[in-house]
Amino acid sequence: MNYDFDVLYIGTGHAAWHGALILKQFGKKVAFVERDLTGGTCTNYGCDAKALLDGPAELVSALKRYESIGVTADIHMDWRKFMEYKHQSIDPLAPLMNGMLEGQGFTVFHGNASFVDEHTVSIGDTTVSAEQIVIATGQYDAKLEIPGKEYMHTSRDILSIPELPEHITFIGAGIISMEFISLLTQFGTKATVIEFADRALLAYSEEYAARITEKMKAAGVEFYFGESVTSVEHQGDRYVVTTAAGLQVVTDYVLSAIGRRANIEGLNLEVAGVVASPRGIPVDDHMRTNVPHIYASGDVVDKRIPKLTPTATFESNYIAGAILGNPAPIIYPAVPNVVFTLPRIAAVGVGVSEALKQPETYHLAKVEFGKALAFEYRNETDAELTAVLDQDNYIVGAEIFGDNAGEMINIVTLIINGHMSGEQVAGTIWAFPTQTDGLVELLAPLLHRGA
Repeated sequence: MNYDFDVLYIGTGHAAWHGALILKQFGKKVAFVERDLTGGTCTNYGCDAKALLDGPAELVSALKRYESIGVTADIHMDWRKFMEYKHQSIDPLAPLMNGMLEGQGFTVFHGNASFVDEHTVSIGDTTVSAEQIVIATGQYDAKLEIPGKEYMHTSRDILSIPELPEHITFIGAGIISMEFISLLTQFGTKATVIEFADRALLAYSEEYAARITEKMKAAGVEFYFGESVTSVEHQGDRYVVTTAAGLQVVTDYVLSAIGRRANIEGLNLEVAGVVASPRGIPVDDHMRTNVPHIYASGDVVDKRIPKLTPTATFESNYIAGAILGNPAPIIYPAVPNVVFTLPRIAAVGVGVSEALKQPETYHLAKVEFGKALAFEYRNETDAELTAVLDQDNYIVGAEIFGDNAGEMINIVTLIINGHMSGEQVAGTIWAFPTQTDGLVELLAPLLHRGA
């Protein structure tokens, strides 16, 4: 059959455009459909914007560690200025991305994509066909289906709010809530957290999650665990959040952070025969849906691998290779991830909680690098790493607690993916005195030695 395009991507985020560039190099005719801003959530509404705002807050937080040794600073943080800074940096990205794609010779359709059949989608009055289709539509923030749902906001909203409320109530104590609390309390905003589970950050070790929670409590944040929100009412210029147990919180702003759902509404997947659920689209080990010429990439995929920007990029590149004829299944390396609280928690590989459930397979080792090497770790004496080791003492996972955990977890990831022994780690000369040098110096003696 004659198709309009060789490959059509639904979505223009990292799960799409990286692979598209590869296909273009090999002469494929490629198009995109985008119903929102070109570049996707991370570029326009998520990671990039939050990182811009987080940077100054991190510096202010780090300064506080030196108060006991004579460093004092009267720092004023102006949210309006932060927003101006964010808009100046982020707002041009979507048109730049659109121009980049069109400049590379791609066709970009703007509108809602809806399947007409397994090779064809409609975008408004336009119909487009393709031999291969890649669904890369990501996720959206979920909200509780309760009275007052319309009064809840999401992470997308708060990253563009012109003025900060005096008090914010967070529904959920996962990554999104905990990161925003770390940031916004630096501006003096008060926060209340209502979480159905018995603790925060369930994907991370109980010890490190508790440390972050206690730091936030010390800063005045209120936590209510084991509570389920049943309604949000608008009263005057404020809101009342009520739980099943009768707790009532009066607040200025309600942020829903209970999780994310696959962005598949309106795609008309059933017409194409593609199986999906709110968790996402299942794929095989070649990233194909149950319809072999339709792939799924990035956060829209139903998977256990962490749903992260670099994971989406990895999948996008893999799918391009698969379309070009690579028969190998996708094999994920260890995937590092970071919670951008203050301080950070970073993790990779086998988690601490998982290791504790399998003592016959794994054991743990603590590396208190902040306490041992304060000169390298900027007086952050409670910074540390918990290593997960197999029975041969190869590191297979780790969690790091500390301001620079995001950079340090990358070194641990290299050690895990390289299946490196203690001799190999110690056999590399690292720049001194740096945080990498200190970490590997303390970690190497714990690792496998000998043939």
